[in-house]
Amino acid sequence: MTQRAEFATVRDRLAVDDLVTAYAVAVDDGDWTAYRELFTAGGRADYRSAGGIEGDAGRVAAWLAESLARFAVRQHLIVNRQVRFGVLDQDTGDTARVRADYLNPMRLDLPRPAADGSAAPDLECGGRYDFGLLRTPEGWRLSEVVVHEKWRRLPQRRPPHPG
Repeated sequence: MTQRAEFATVRDRLAVDDLVTAYAVAVDDGDWTAYRELFTAGGRADYRSAGGIEGDAGRVAAWLAESLARFAVRQHLIVNRQVRFGVLDQDTGDTARVRADYLNPMRLDLPRPAADGSAAPDLECGGRYDFGLLRTPEGWRLSEVVVHEKWRRLPQRRPPHPG
């Protein structure tokens, strides 16, 4: 591999990493315009393993906006990213696949603190993302996002405070 090819690969890896990070930030910030712009024209997302829907990026963005509105705080931590370039038949280096694990803690938006003064309950989930990416004239974009939720911890009711 020449230095020019190695540099191009490093540049692509950084761009792909930035795209995955932008995905997490858009979801966490509820920026659904930015979320849709991360996808190719025919890009799709599949959240069915987490109890959600599958569809084009616009439809899924609308569903996420409604579903996540009750959470005042969302934070995706996307780690252990494995990047593979050129995985499609006849590929010329303009596609990539990323497998990455995620941890997603969220805090419910309650109108007021619980009677015992405790903070809002948390919801946490974790699993793996499979991202399909395509190089476009505008840069790397998501052609596919598939969520594989592996676990979920639901809020637990706290017993009333004695006294």
